[in-house]
Amino acid sequence: MEDFLTTIQTEYLTIVALFVTGTISFTISTVGGGGGSLMNVPVVNLLVGVPATAPIINLGALIGRPARLILFWKDINWKIVLYSTPASMIGAVIGGYLFINIELQWLQIFIGLFLVSTIFQYRFGKKSKSFKMTHIGFIPLGFTVAVLGTIIGAMGPVLNPFYLNAGIEKEEMIATKAANSFFTGIMQIGTYSYLGSLMGDRWAYGLAMGIGATVGNVIGKSLLKRISKKDFRIWVMVIMVISGIVMLTKQLISISTGL
Repeated sequence: MEDFLTTIQTEYLTIVALFVTGTISFTISTVGGGGGSLMNVPVVNLLVGVPATAPIINLGALIGRPARLILFWKDINWKIVLYSTPASMIGAVIGGYLFINIELQWLQIFIGLFLVSTIFQYRFGKKSKSFKMTHIGFIPLGFTVAVLGTIIGAMGPVLNPFYLNAGIEKEEMIATKAANSFFTGIMQIGTYSYLGSLMGDRWAYGLAMGIGATVGNVIGKSLLKRISKKDFRIWVMVIMVISGIVMLTKQLISISTGL
């Protein structure tokens, strides 16, 4: 009986923790152009273990996206969505199959370095663009990010430099990424479920994070209105650098400990 009560208490505390972290991280990600899922990676790893991290985080993000879509509907750049989404959906299915077979530790280190380097590419937020990004470039970008995001659990900040270089900022960036991610997320969750990677209490954990993400989206929307484009770029830089440091630290610790 005592073991049962301990289990129930642990489950309850885990759900509460995921709700709180979902609220905080998605509030920040709405203001900073993404990164909510990546900020949750260390927490979910700690609470439920590495194998469950990607499915839970992607489920939570999917549950939170309808609120973000409703809040930012008028700002969606449907042309970018049209280019990116079909390739992203295909990438999500392929990533789901790869998820159960491979680990990409060294690739995550490379991605982390790329994110950290953006602060120098944009001269600490003073520069609005660092390279030319065409609409057609969102096809291979959407596919690649969807594959890796399905395996790793979070890749949103990687998209930010490409959106900024396409001249997409603030509400338009948040809205367009949300629209593309919503359809990609459906394919991710469907693939996880079909392959048995999303089951049992992982649904409850993802739901808790998703409800938190919904609350965070509402709070973040009200804060975003008060931020200028220049300040938004600075926030995006900060989120990308923090996300890169989190990813680098996690992988270097994992490699050094042999886990």
